[in-house]
Amino acid sequence: MPLDAEAKKTLLRKIPHGLFICGVREGDEINGFTASWVTQGSFEPPLVVIAVRAEGSSHGIIERTKTFSINVLRSDQKDLAAVFFKPQKALGGRFETAPFKYGELGLPLLEDSIGGIECQVVQQVSCGDHTVFVAEVKTAVLIKDGESLNLSSTGWSYGG
Repeated sequence: MPLDAEAKKTLLRKIPHGLFICGVREGDEINGFTASWVTQGSFEPPLVVIAVRAEGSSHGIIERTKTFSINVLRSDQKDLAAVFFKPQKALGGRFETAPFKYGELGLPLLEDSIGGIECQVVQQVSCGDHTVFVAEVKTAVLIKDGESLNLSSTGWSYGG
C-alpha cells in the first residue's frame, strides 16, 4: 500500500515541538537558526538531540566545531523566532537583533530568554535531508523560568 502523503503530513505535524534558537560559533563567525526538532535524550549524562537541515550554513559549523547552544524562548517571543527562521544569504546578522553573550564554551546565549545550554556533540547520524546530532549538555544558564514557545502556538508548521 502506498504512503498516504496527506495523512503522513497531518500526523507528523501533530508531534509537539518547542521552538528554540540554536547558536553556533566558529572563530569570529556566529550564526543561529530556529530549531523545532529538539528533545532531551538522556538524564545521565545529560543529552539533547537536535535535527539540523543538512543544507544550512550552521550545519557545517556544528560538524566542524562539534558544539552548539540551545536558547529556550519564552511564549511571547514568536517575533524573535521568526527572525532566526527566515533564510539568510550569509552568515551572521541574526544575533544583531537580540542581545547575547558568550557562554563558558564561547557559544551565543541570548540574554532575553528563559535560558540556554551549551552542548558538545557526541554522536551524529546523517540520513535524509537532516543530520541528527546527539550532544552532551556542558553548561546551563537559567535567566527567568516561564512558559516556553511552542510551534503549535505560532500557527506555523515545520514537518510532515
